[in-house]
Amino acid sequence: MGNVEKSKENLSKCMCMKCPSYTFACKVKSMPGNMVHMMKGDVSEAEHMEGLFCAFGKSKCITDKKGCVCGECEVYIENNLSDQYYCLDQNGK
Repeated sequence: MGNVEKSKENLSKCMCMKCPSYTFACKVKSMPGNMVHMMKGDVSEAEHMEGLFCAFGKSKCITDKKGCVCGECEVYIENNLSDQYYCLDQNGK
């Protein structure tokens, strides 16, 4: 498994926001915190963000498997990842 960099470039490629497991309610709940990190300009120092779960760790909001798009994600492919559901498990399932 690769080590995914916490970067704005990877965030821009990330498909987490399109994932069916990442519900609208979770997106709304996480928006203020994510925006603060984005406005700071350097996300590499953030301990957690709701998104790019393969780099930042599991979600604090997502609780149910409703489908996974990890395998289609450019970040996933570029980093030679092999698991899915990084949003539900620290190292994927």
